Amino acid sequence: MKSPAISTPRGATVAVLLGGRSSEREVSLKSGAAVAAALRDAQDGLGPARVLEIEITPTGAWRFEGEDHAAEEALTRIPRSSVFFLALHGGEGEDGTIQGLLAATGRAHTGSGVAASALCLCKSWTRSVLGEAGLAVAPGRTIDAAQWALDPSGVLDSVRALSPSGWAVKPDRGGSSVATFVLEDAALLRGAIEAVLATQDRALVEARVRGIECTVAILGNREGAARALMPVEIVPKDGRFFDYEEKYSAAGASEHCPPLAIDAATCRTLQSLGERAHVAAGCDGYSRIDFIVPEGGGLPVVLEINTLPGMTSRSLLPLAAAQAGLSFRALCLRLVELALERNASTRAGPAR
Repeated sequence: MKSPAISTPRGATVAVLLGGRSSEREVSLKSGAAVAAALRDAQDGLGPARVLEIEITPTGAWRFEGEDHAAEEALTRIPRSSVFFLALHGGEGEDGTIQGLLAATGRAHTGSGVAASALCLCKSWTRSVLGEAGLAVAPGRTIDAAQWALDPSGVLDSVRALSPSGWAVKPDRGGSSVATFVLEDAALLRGAIEAVLATQDRALVEARVRGIECTVAILGNREGAARALMPVEIVPKDGRFFDYEEKYSAAGASEHCPPLAIDAATCRTLQSLGERAHVAAGCDGYSRIDFIVPEGGGLPVVLEINTLPGMTSRSLLPLAAAQAGLSFRALCLRLVELALERNASTRAGPAR
């Protein structure tokens, strides 16, 4: 079957979904506002005819044009031909829930579909898939509340054994480094695990990999040509790790694209690994894969895949896109195009 012609954003309605109910709500509001402003900047004549900002409130209502609606009702008020730009981070905005709702009603949306979204929001699932695909992951284990309540001493013994000198403790399904700890003192593991479990998530404990932190942004659908942009090197201030403040504060980490401390060969390796991870996880549209390049050499270790990376003024995907010659507006338009491309391919079904 011949593939249908791909529409362009020109003349379309783009509905920007932002906010949500996750711990990353504030970052999402900033991402969404930045995306909406860029899409409305119509001086080049290439943008959508209408940009509709839809805030998902802390109670789950869809708020736009001064009114709150249930999600299903809101969709009846938005043209079916609209493209949804997902500026959501974490929770139901990134775990496949919103993606499933939009797919079930035939709506095009940016980013990955249900399966890849659900997979990548869960770090332990992602570790398993990427490990099977031949990418390096740090030694680690997940801990749920029942395991911890039954035998905390045994759990602590098992996670201490992961590393002789350092651990990372994080929510299995969280993002933006919320409730994340990087430790060198084993005596602090108990408190860190309990803090993560208090978020009602499982705790993922990994051996700390010392080295240079980098991230690789990918643009493209699985069925097209997913392409890695130049890696970004992340240098936190004062020896900290890349925590929430380092990510979003104006006085936070410095980011370098191209990297300063990584040679060209390692950059190419990171790009190749990033493309492999994007495809192995079934991602579409765009993703951002975080790595550590180990101090002593060896294959870069993958940390996680972000299926809806940040789009704020401090975000890393726009930085990498700018190095490749894509302005923030051009990046937003390209993501809408990729959503339309994937939606057209899905409607066409398999070739016969």
